[in-house]
Amino acid sequence: MASLITNISLATKIKSPTLKMSYADVAASGPKQSPEEAAAPQPPQIIPSETASTSSLIDVDTPSVRTVPSDFLEQDVQTETQEKRKEREEDAAAARARARAEAELAKKKNKVANKARKADNFLTKFFGELSDGASTALVATNLAAVVGVSAYLGYKALGLYERGRLTWKNVGVGAGVALGVGLFEAALGG
Repeated sequence: MASLITNISLATKIKSPTLKMSYADVAASGPKQSPEEAAAPQPPQIIPSETASTSSLIDVDTPSVRTVPSDFLEQDVQTETQEKRKEREEDAAAARARARAEAELAKKKNKVANKARKADNFLTKFFGELSDGASTALVATNLAAVVGVSAYLGYKALGLYERGRLTWKNVGVGAGVALGVGLFEAALGG
């Protein structure tokens, strides 16, 4: 058994010589080709056997060529195709008229929007041109107005509460008044 193991280990230690050759080396070692054999094959040649004919072309001088008379569109409808064509033309004209009316309506809406924008720009310009002293006075006046309205509403709410008449309706009205004053101030403040 020991001899068998030593024979296997000896066999694995002996390496067989290998040749390393590339494909180009192998191809170069073979027989040489003639230039005709090495060249690519010639593509097949097409030999034209027909001549170009002009017999299929239309001769405009022959009476078989027809032209449309200039008053064609004014003629009476004679076929379904002509009737459908006239319907398509009428539909297209109606669509153009609708588009024109929509464009005019959009133009009028833009004019109204421009007037509103001009009014808003006037207010913004007016408050923007105020001097620092005038704008400070305006801010102080706004603050005093908001505090005064809030104090008045609070006083009235306290009176209603003491008498037991304060309801959610009263609170909603007071909040609505405060919101209205705030929106008015925001609109004037730019």
